[in-house]
Amino acid sequence: MKKEVAIGIDIGGTNTVIGVVDREGNLIAEAHTPTLTNTDIKNYLDVLTAKINETVFELDGDVEVKGIGIGAPSSNYYTGEIVGASNLGWGDVVPFVKLLQEHYDYPAIVLTNDANSAAVGELMYGGAKDMDNFIMLTLGTGVGSGIVVNGQLVLGHDGFAGELGHVITDVGGRECGCGRNGCLETYASATGICRTVSELIATTKIPSDLRKVPSGNFTSKMVYDAAVKGDELALEAFEITGKMLGRAIADFVAFSSPEAVFLFGGLAQAGDFIFKPTKKYMEENMCFLYSDKVKLLPSELDGAKIAVLGASAVVWKELEK
Repeated sequence: MKKEVAIGIDIGGTNTVIGVVDREGNLIAEAHTPTLTNTDIKNYLDVLTAKINETVFELDGDVEVKGIGIGAPSSNYYTGEIVGASNLGWGDVVPFVKLLQEHYDYPAIVLTNDANSAAVGELMYGGAKDMDNFIMLTLGTGVGSGIVVNGQLVLGHDGFAGELGHVITDVGGRECGCGRNGCLETYASATGICRTVSELIATTKIPSDLRKVPSGNFTSKMVYDAAVKGDELALEAFEITGKMLGRAIADFVAFSSPEAVFLFGGLAQAGDFIFKPTKKYMEENMCFLYSDKVKLLPSELDGAKIAVLGASAVVWKELEK
């Protein structure tokens, strides 16, 4: 009997990752192809479908593909469109699912954003297997989020619900790429903590080896490495980041009462440096109804595979409907 599989696709700004995944979350095959940005979308689809076909063909007919799940920025689950993804350069509105259906007639072809797919991946394969209510926060270049309530993703009436990275945590604060000021992702992301370091260097006299780094050349990895060595300024940057993130999470808890909040992404890999202050300020700012009830946990999924695992998981959830 052929093994039932789903194809998970993670569309990044530079590369696209394709994974063939079974129902248990085993990655059977993986392939990569460049994301052809600033070109006609059909050129990219020609390259993408050729790579999908090649990857499936190499499995010698031992699998039955049940669907394709795509994780991409600015995606609308309801319409199957990528909307306003300027970094991809394919136009304002791309009917991605409709275009892919011209190549495949699988039972499910589903599009969602990467944070939502990560949340579904955690639900099916990771630490949220036995949870019906949780929040996934992805702390990368920005802050993404996937909210699960009663076992279902929160999508809203237009498909764009749950952009927690764009909740304002500091009125009149840092300028955000969305055009507003003070959004959470300007503080609690990999780029946000680097901005915090720059501000601390400019406004304090805290000693730090990071002062030797040319302005604008910081990376979150540099900040982490400095913190490991006990660098006072790096430790203060993590404290401030955890404060902003913890306060925001305390507010998030009030609207969905999750069992847990999972942190994933480059900044989450800092371990206790980010988890301890975040947990402290989360509890300090928590409404008494939720005090000491919400777990703050790292994702249990392989960071290198979470995008395609999550995208494939969306297929299985869609077929359940």
